[in-house]
Amino acid sequence: MEIWINPACSKCRSAISLLDAEGAEYTVRRYLEDVPSEDEIREVLDRLRLEPWDITRTQEAAAKELGLKEWARDDSSRDRWITALAEHPKLIQRPLITADDGSAVVGRTEDAVRDALARK
Repeated sequence: MEIWINPACSKCRSAISLLDAEGAEYTVRRYLEDVPSEDEIREVLDRLRLEPWDITRTQEAAAKELGLKEWARDDSSRDRWITALAEHPKLIQRPLITADDGSAVVGRTEDAVRDALARK
């Protein structure tokens, strides 16, 4: 299990606390420092079964500068969104947890983190 975090994020800290309380084995990835490649973002999107716009923090300054709210959300625009996430990792929703069964969840709630823990 791997968790992508921003240490300044309270949701990330809560997820880590829950993982620790449950004795989970996991690896921490500080994705703002260890920026995921476009291929890694594609892989985690496949595991999440989501599109890039589903995990984009559209209220961030970089999102506003890029005008993301106006970008198309369709197959032809998918690569553009993925490139933006790779170039501006702060736009990636957090925390992202890759579960042991090959799936992933956006761990913003206790229920979502527990869901990741339950996946074997």
